[in-house]
Amino acid sequence: MEIKPVYWVEQELFNALGTNQEACINQILNEQTGLKTISQSEFSNAPTILGLADRSVTKPFIDLGYTLFEAFLLHVAESALSKTSIDISSPDTIIIYTSTKGNIELLNQNVASRYTPDRLHLWKSAQIVNSHFKNPNTPYIISNACISGVQGLITGLRLLQNGIYRHAVVIGADLISQFVASGFLSFKSLSSSPCKPFDRDRDGLSLGEGAACIILSTDAKKAHPSGIDFVSGATANDANHISGPSRTAEGQYYAMLSAGVQKHQIDFISAHGTATPYNDDMESVAIARHGLGNVPVNSFKGYFGHTLGAAGLIETALSIYSLQHNILFKTLGFENPGTVELVNVVQSHQKAHLKTVLKLASGFGGSNAALIIKKQ
Repeated sequence: MEIKPVYWVEQELFNALGTNQEACINQILNEQTGLKTISQSEFSNAPTILGLADRSVTKPFIDLGYTLFEAFLLHVAESALSKTSIDISSPDTIIIYTSTKGNIELLNQNVASRYTPDRLHLWKSAQIVNSHFKNPNTPYIISNACISGVQGLITGLRLLQNGIYRHAVVIGADLISQFVASGFLSFKSLSSSPCKPFDRDRDGLSLGEGAACIILSTDAKKAHPSGIDFVSGATANDANHISGPSRTAEGQYYAMLSAGVQKHQIDFISAHGTATPYNDDMESVAIARHGLGNVPVNSFKGYFGHTLGAAGLIETALSIYSLQHNILFKTLGFENPGTVELVNVVQSHQKAHLKTVLKLASGFGGSNAALIIKKQ
């Protein structure tokens, strides 16, 4: 079977830095963080570092009866689609949804009372958003811990490569809620200050919320003029532990191997980089095992936090911007090397000739993913 080339078409994102990609990029270029200390709130009884998005932009969708989670999805999808000629209502277009928690806030009875009980399910949200876009296909739903966003892109890539669909609209979102915040607090994995990816003094992650939409196609006429292709991707699960990553990076190593990572062909790595001691160590081991220790590595978590099922999409979108503009973004919060294997963490914004990016993701339950994107 002929493997079709897959082209990047367009994207949009939304997080604590701003309500669209342009606003987020400007904040990153100015080395600003969207992470703030939130005192006692609906999310936690104690002060917590959080990256909260400006939810007011979703009001038009909320007024139409959509949940906040569904409104996040619609906000980024409609914006991304408005910049393309992709017909999302066509049978040739598949919509792929990525999230870890979806409408989990509906566990709160004050919120749940406004919706039918089935809205708590991810399949229902996907069905509702599909109906909004009049898409006739059964949607794909990817909910595999924090690799969900990258795995959603890999799923879209494979469906298009094999000619099952011509276009894929991959949308991901997650919100901060009391359920999410309390879960990470119970793991004692939240930092007491804005997170420090790969740093010697890192002590945990910072939670964020947001959404992103990335559109792919096998139609060269629909491709973005910057000429960016999705090349390959793979996932691997080492089943190491319910929450702890493998010390020898087995899953991440094999995800990279299966994706076809070749030494000297990767220009930079967009790491998962959560700033937890074990995650960053694990990624450093996987990178070292592939002989990529000198390749520039960055993490975006210090700018807007860990956005869970949206993280892989948001960070891939920012990495595509890096490819377009030949810029490496600083890893905010990093000061001193502190991983078990040395990695080349980007410490300042800098121009570089970039052609190929490797996006990594890892998550609870031993899940790992690797995605390769290349500029023509």
